[in-house]
Amino acid sequence: MKGIVIGLWIALLFFVLTSSTIWAQATAQISGAVRDQTGAVLPGVEITARQTETGVTRMTVTNETGAYVLSNLAVGPYRLEAALPGFRTFVQTGIVLQVNASSVINLALEVGQVTEQIEVQADAALVETRTSSVGLVIESQRISELPLNGRNVGDLITVAGAAVQTGTVTGRLFSGAQIAIGGGVPTGTDYSLDGANHINFLTGVGLDLPFPDATQEFKVETGGLSANRGSSSAVTAVTKSGTNDFHGDLFEFLRNDLFNARQYFSTTQSSLKRNQYGGTVGGPIVKNKLFFFGGYQGTKLRSDPADTQSFVPTAAMLAGDWTAFTSPACNASRQIALKAPFVNNQINPAQYSKVAMYITNKVLASIPVQPDACGLITYGGAITKQDNWQLVSKVDYQKSAQHSIFGRFLATSQYFPNGLSLTKNLLRSGAIGTDALSTSYALGDTYLIGAHTVQAFRLSVNRIRNWQIGNSFFSLCDAGATSFYCGNSPTWISGSTITGGFAFGSSFGGADKTHWPYWDPWSAQMNDDVSIVKGAHQLSFGGGALYGRMIEQARFADGGQLTFNGSVTGLGLADFLTGKLFTLFQGQPNKHQANQLNLNL
Repeated sequence: MKGIVIGLWIALLFFVLTSSTIWAQATAQISGAVRDQTGAVLPGVEITARQTETGVTRMTVTNETGAYVLSNLAVGPYRLEAALPGFRTFVQTGIVLQVNASSVINLALEVGQVTEQIEVQADAALVETRTSSVGLVIESQRISELPLNGRNVGDLITVAGAAVQTGTVTGRLFSGAQIAIGGGVPTGTDYSLDGANHINFLTGVGLDLPFPDATQEFKVETGGLSANRGSSSAVTAVTKSGTNDFHGDLFEFLRNDLFNARQYFSTTQSSLKRNQYGGTVGGPIVKNKLFFFGGYQGTKLRSDPADTQSFVPTAAMLAGDWTAFTSPACNASRQIALKAPFVNNQINPAQYSKVAMYITNKVLASIPVQPDACGLITYGGAITKQDNWQLVSKVDYQKSAQHSIFGRFLATSQYFPNGLSLTKNLLRSGAIGTDALSTSYALGDTYLIGAHTVQAFRLSVNRIRNWQIGNSFFSLCDAGATSFYCGNSPTWISGSTITGGFAFGSSFGGADKTHWPYWDPWSAQMNDDVSIVKGAHQLSFGGGALYGRMIEQARFADGGQLTFNGSVTGLGLADFLTGKLFTLFQGQPNKHQANQLNLNL
């Protein structure tokens, strides 16, 4: 008895570890019943579905109730054929299966020779009666024809209705829109690509979808999902595949706002320049058997910075004379007086902090223009210089009439430099750059165990490597600070602010990737499902395993974060030059790893 119990637990564990909650989504199925002219059911009818673009066929036989099911079919156009000795062969074309569709096509055979053929060439009106989910398919034509600013396919999710974007994930978390579907939370939506998990393990939102020329279609389901989805809403996308004919395209899209009129409520002309270019190619390696598809899109974004204003110490202030800076001319007709013990708005330069003077001299030497009598300086703000690219490839292999395999790879890269790589102005040292790469792998295997049993397996691996590029210039240790830990050899000062003055410093620093903070979420999921037709019933079961890991290295404020608010002298700049800190915050490098394992039936 004990051996039987152990065996059952081992069998259960096997099903859990080789299956999933996704259950081979991103496919479709055709089902129905076959009858003769009198309405009697016809068992033993040979049903063949042929994908007209690739020549791949699937076959089944109607059971004793005349019912048939062709599950886990790739999306696309199909030709359906029904043949039984003593009856004319029935052929229906114009069938187009969309992602996650469960279409019912009932057939009626007429008495005659099997060599005789009745062909219905009109587009089939596919009726779906097997699922209760509510959703909308955005097919390839609409993806390519609808206005799409930035060519981000994910922006079309809200077109499906009952979906609204609530926020955007950026920076260290990589890009991604937070979309609430059907009244749920953004992290409650199941995202899949080619039937495999396609979710950012760190944020819980979907990863970037392939660019429009590489996306076949996607479906947004807003409610009524079956239990095997494990979520209240879902987005299921399919990558394009190769066919028996070679197809490809080249494209380039250019947006230059210098050619556009100024927006009505804007005071300046937009300087945005966006150039997107690339192409796709797909076709047969071996006709009717092995196919490939690949695509690339590059994106370059540029824009001129808007002007920014700050106040920095003037030569008079460094000499101890603050009368001009505190005069009504520099303070909106308001006279300011330094607090005691300072009189007549004078400060003895001997009271200035050596650390503050070191920072001030470095800042003044880096700015492009010198300040006016009030210390005001106007300089260019953050420059937009962003280079992104996306690469997608897919191979489909029809090993036999019973066995098909596919593999898919998707990589998305984002890069924009830090502030000091574009200018030497230390007032721009707070601009952080990003060097991020997202990769997604998927492997699918579909096997016909018998005429009424289909097994589908999916394996996915998703990973993001995201480095935040800090600025490296000098540290508080270089400036001579004593109440500060210098053991981690910082080469920067963390983001610091002076009320009524200027901001300087970088949240992160370091000269290379060994010093930059990074976030590295990684997840792997495998799932397996089995579909069995028994009489008038279709049974499906499966399960899955998801393992996720997130490693991060944080460098928050380990360069020393300073604030000066004027609480001592009455002016933030005066507090800064005299070394009157309001707060000093210093962190330490921190590396953290989190792991998660989910098992589902």
